Amino acid sequence: MSRTRKTAVALAAAAALAAGGVTSCGGGGDVKIGAVLPLSGQFALYGTPIKQGIELAYAEYQEDPEAPYPIDLEIVDSESDPERAKELLQRLYRDGAVAAIGGVTTSEAMAMVPVADEADNVLLSPSASNPALTGISRNFFRIFPSDFREGNKMGNFAAEGLGIDRVVILAAESPYARGVQDVFQNEFQRYGGEVTEVIEYPPGGTDFTGLVQRALQLEPVGVYVADYAQNTTKIIRELRRQDFDGKILTTSAYSAAETLAGAGEEAEGVILTQVAMMPDQPETTRFLEGYREMYDTPADIWAAHGYDAFRVLAQALVEGGRSPSDVWRGMRSIRELRGPSGLIQFDEKGDVSKFPRVYVVEDGGLVDYEEAVDEKRQEILRRIEQLNRRRARG
Repeated sequence: MSRTRKTAVALAAAAALAAGGVTSCGGGGDVKIGAVLPLSGQFALYGTPIKQGIELAYAEYQEDPEAPYPIDLEIVDSESDPERAKELLQRLYRDGAVAAIGGVTTSEAMAMVPVADEADNVLLSPSASNPALTGISRNFFRIFPSDFREGNKMGNFAAEGLGIDRVVILAAESPYARGVQDVFQNEFQRYGGEVTEVIEYPPGGTDFTGLVQRALQLEPVGVYVADYAQNTTKIIRELRRQDFDGKILTTSAYSAAETLAGAGEEAEGVILTQVAMMPDQPETTRFLEGYREMYDTPADIWAAHGYDAFRVLAQALVEGGRSPSDVWRGMRSIRELRGPSGLIQFDEKGDVSKFPRVYVVEDGGLVDYEEAVDEKRQEILRRIEQLNRRRARG
């Protein structure tokens, strides 16, 4: 099939899925898959690209002549409310969904897991990352790595890679923030760093002027912000306004494309951890090209995880079958599925082995910090070598 034809099919699927608050598509297929995503409210900046990634993968599946079963896909809006997410998942399972994508945030995942257990159906999270979710249920899987790895990476890198010896942590009073900041703190201290204070605040937001003043009175070399993007943006803005000249460190939650696009110069130089898209892979190239053609915008890592979440469930149908128990067996049978978000294979606790890297915000985008430093180091070495040759010629 030509790329033009594929794009037309994808756009038609997206248009069908976009109609209405509770969206559905499929045309009478006999295997139902649901997705509960925050498409409105404070977490829509994650849910929207995840939905678009799912739509793209679904459109490709519809056109695959080797697809084992026709799929009905229903996407519903949690409105960023864990209780609503729970109720919607119950309804999807009652309506015959053999598996569901959901739990974009830690709070929604925590609320949804008991529902999956009661129904004994698979729940696949594209992005929830709290370490407490590891092994929480035989029915819960996730394709985003645990914050244990993200917090460890940043804690180690801050102390060893950046040489920071003293930080203040600003963290929301939320399961997500507590999970990642605890791991960061332990790892940073293990490598000799000092956490001067952990300052927590309500997750709904606050006036950050006083909190930042309090943090800067402690004269930190770095500030680590553990929260979702909206509050992180406000804290970074306040740190800039109060002329903080140290390192600002944060989490992958800040990497949403919408956040970076709107942050402007305030975000420049912010350092964060994030899973990298698989480079130079045909799956990644196909995804990036298809996403841009379908939505006329570049894909971010959240869209990649939505895309791979649908592909994982489709592969579980291939490996297992079309009943809920078959899908569970299929999930356990997946081996090294390659996608733009990385290599996917679940361990005994439903986690994947993906390793975050460190990025710095530069010119409104993300640059791999370690690769950039290595390139600069190589350039310096080349200049030294050229200078030595000139001296030798004399």
